[in-house]
Amino acid sequence: MVLTVALGLLAVRRQQGGGLDAWSVGGRSLGPVFIWVLMAGEGYTSFSYLGAAGWGYNYGAPVLYVVAYMSCGYAVGYVVGPMLWGYARKHGLVALSDIAAHRYRRPWLGAAVAVLATVFLLPYIQLQITGMGVVVSTVSYGRIGLDLAYFLAFAVTTGFVVVSGLRGSAWVSVMKDLLVILTLGFLAFYVPQHYFGGVGEFFSRLVDEKSEWLSLPGHGGEESGYGVGWFASTTVLNSLTVVIFPTTVAGYLGARDADVLRRNAVWLPAYNVLLFVPMLLGLAALFVVPGLTGAETNLALFKLVTDSLPGWVVGVVGVAAALSSIVPMAVFMLVIGTMWGRSVLSLVPRLRSREKGLSQSVVVVAGALALLLTYTAPNTLVRLSLISYEGMAQLLPLVLLGLVWRRMTLVGGVCGLVVGVAIVCALVFSGNDPLWGVNAGLLALVVNLAVAVPVSLFGPPERGDDRADAEVLALEEFTDAAVRPVRGEPTTPVRG
Repeated sequence: MVLTVALGLLAVRRQQGGGLDAWSVGGRSLGPVFIWVLMAGEGYTSFSYLGAAGWGYNYGAPVLYVVAYMSCGYAVGYVVGPMLWGYARKHGLVALSDIAAHRYRRPWLGAAVAVLATVFLLPYIQLQITGMGVVVSTVSYGRIGLDLAYFLAFAVTTGFVVVSGLRGSAWVSVMKDLLVILTLGFLAFYVPQHYFGGVGEFFSRLVDEKSEWLSLPGHGGEESGYGVGWFASTTVLNSLTVVIFPTTVAGYLGARDADVLRRNAVWLPAYNVLLFVPMLLGLAALFVVPGLTGAETNLALFKLVTDSLPGWVVGVVGVAAALSSIVPMAVFMLVIGTMWGRSVLSLVPRLRSREKGLSQSVVVVAGALALLLTYTAPNTLVRLSLISYEGMAQLLPLVLLGLVWRRMTLVGGVCGLVVGVAIVCALVFSGNDPLWGVNAGLLALVVNLAVAVPVSLFGPPERGDDRADAEVLALEEFTDAAVRPVRGEPTTPVRG
């Protein structure tokens, strides 16, 4: 943990300047390696060690939706990433809320998007704190209590994020990825060899004795709700949503140029190979530690590790899993701080000159709030996490469609957003997700579009917006690799 903080703090020496751009998007200077490890780190969280193994243990095949949607999302990001990067660089924007405010020329819309995104991101911070707490407590054989482990997660992450921002997260991601590849590569061969006599023997037993886990809808049958319709609809919804998820956008905006993002989209799916390992280890645990129920199933992987490996190896695996909580948690906190500093608090005129300091303060507040709720109300935000991706998906028409279609109006986009979020909340909290075998978020998104598009076409038109299409839409990065300044114009982007 000390090394993690030190590595994160070293990144501050590489920052150019000290403004909000340098802190929140790394001065838009990260190359392909840093962008690759940073965005891979966002996708490979403590869920990969805990939830993926637990889902494999409980259900089997349905957990492969994670690999499916992330790979499809990277393909969508090949187009969307450079588009958002060029738009933000051209207008000096640093967050998703900033982009929405500039597109519709409504500062209050940026504040609303920041608040909505915070509601959907805060559960992820709490879940990463909880995940790291479980990992640290488990791999220390219970010697480190959950309460202390929760605090360590908050303190370590806040320590380097406040000082070094996105670049610090990228540096820590390098160490995390090395450990993740090393430990999962080792476990992929060690566990089958140790418990089953080889990889082939493990798969033979899996096919012969647990075949129900190897096809949709997995163990539990149709009653689980995780059939083909759910798998396909969730893959479609999440692959579209991930490209406008505020943390993904932060990674896009930190890139040195648009070609970095295109190369990144090509290579990122290779990282998904690692996701198969905890899923398979969860299936292996069915034979080694049968009978796990409830939250215990999330410890399926670590039951295998702590039962058969020496303490120092358990420690290395634990550090890799802990860093898989710290890196995404750092980016979540950073994004919340940036959106509030730029789009909410800066609406107060006398605070506009203090955007970076305010953003750093919000990071501490957001992390402390998630930590407090982890201690006092552990299930409150966990319930909200059920609607995180499905709720965030409702921003797609307002933001992404609005950036490529000039006819999209503020009234149309907001009406669709309100209807979509309302439907998601109603279906999820009434226990109707999936509905008719389809992801509730996708159904809500269809209704969202069915409202937003007609209202934009036939409702009240936008008035007073005489900007050219090139100023409003994000189209230039489909064909050009970078935004090059016209001779005589300043090279530093001016905020629109």
